[in-house]
Amino acid sequence: MPDDSIRVLAGDCTVIADGTDREEYRGRVTTIVKPDNTVLVHDVDGYQPVAWLTRADSVSSDREDGFTLVAKKDTQTLRVAAHVQDGFATYPASSAGTPVGECPGDDCTGVLVRSNGIHCVGCGDRYAIPRDATLRDDRCDCGLPRMRVERGLAFHVCLDRGCESLDDAVREAFDREWDCPNCEGDLLILRRGGLIAGCEHYPDCDTGFVVPTGVVDGECACGLPTFDTTTGTRCLDATCDRARAGTLESEATAEEGSVTAEH
Repeated sequence: MPDDSIRVLAGDCTVIADGTDREEYRGRVTTIVKPDNTVLVHDVDGYQPVAWLTRADSVSSDREDGFTLVAKKDTQTLRVAAHVQDGFATYPASSAGTPVGECPGDDCTGVLVRSNGIHCVGCGDRYAIPRDATLRDDRCDCGLPRMRVERGLAFHVCLDRGCESLDDAVREAFDREWDCPNCEGDLLILRRGGLIAGCEHYPDCDTGFVVPTGVVDGECACGLPTFDTTTGTRCLDATCDRARAGTLESEATAEEGSVTAEH
């Protein structure tokens, strides 16, 4: 089951919010404590809570004589004390996301959803996924969906990187394919937070470039590859403006040729 949980406390309560001002309420309310210690106190009116404290530094509760809850953040304090307890429970919880298929786990009947990655709402298994990745309909032999990710080429790999590694696929395609512009070394495909093309002579040469989202479509005037991305053509070196300049020059030449042909 997912590790996170939501606490729900319900009853006839006094609610006191202390901060810049002091406010006190009484009524039958439901208090929700989220995994990040956000506390929300709801009554029957409207969608906005009666009182709340976002990401409290501490939340403590006591079930003697009904229940009490105290949440604190900086100079703010939120207290909820039950005169009559209607409910006090803890429920497993997870992020909600777009369903993408069934979990392939042997003992799991849960559904995979996409929200800050892919996770199963049943067993809680999680899989990291690049933000630009799109999920495919076909499945890996392990039962998980494959994803399409553009890193120089369009790669189709399993969600589970231990099953089919995106890093290995990019490395096989582009390791030592490009020359370092600052020495005679080759650029290696490495993972340093993200995928980078870094000089083999590091640390003597610390040249490195983040491999962008897109497909290689040519060569920049600086000698590095250019990538076709959602925002246009760009060089592997994000600080290089020669690729864009070359694109503009080509567009201008094509437009001039079109005008000449019309005359």
